[in-house]
Amino acid sequence: MSILNLDVLSVYSAMARHAAESQKVSATNIAHADDPGFKATQVESFQDFLARAAAGTADETDPVFRTFQKEIANSPNGNSVNLEVEMFKAAEAQGQHEMALSVYTKSLDLLRTAIGRKG
Repeated sequence: MSILNLDVLSVYSAMARHAAESQKVSATNIAHADDPGFKATQVESFQDFLARAAAGTADETDPVFRTFQKEIANSPNGNSVNLEVEMFKAAEAQGQHEMALSVYTKSLDLLRTAIGRKG
């Protein structure tokens, strides 16, 4: 393994982008919570994305996260947005984003230390 192998940075960068995409999808769902017939979407889990990346069907350096619609309608007007679930997903994405940025920053700090530079 070479010091130039920076896969951890790619993974955590992709994790931060996944969290941002999840936040965007939740915000869109929340914005359409009262629209009749609106089908909420959700982003594939980061674990599913990593599995696709490991299989060679996804690119962690320029990720495209799959989204899909929820088929179950939660209200009489056919809208499938559940505000409680969306708020939970938004909070979960925020935590994922903070963790990814923390690991990414610490990894860069370690690299700077290794080459003798201070951050």
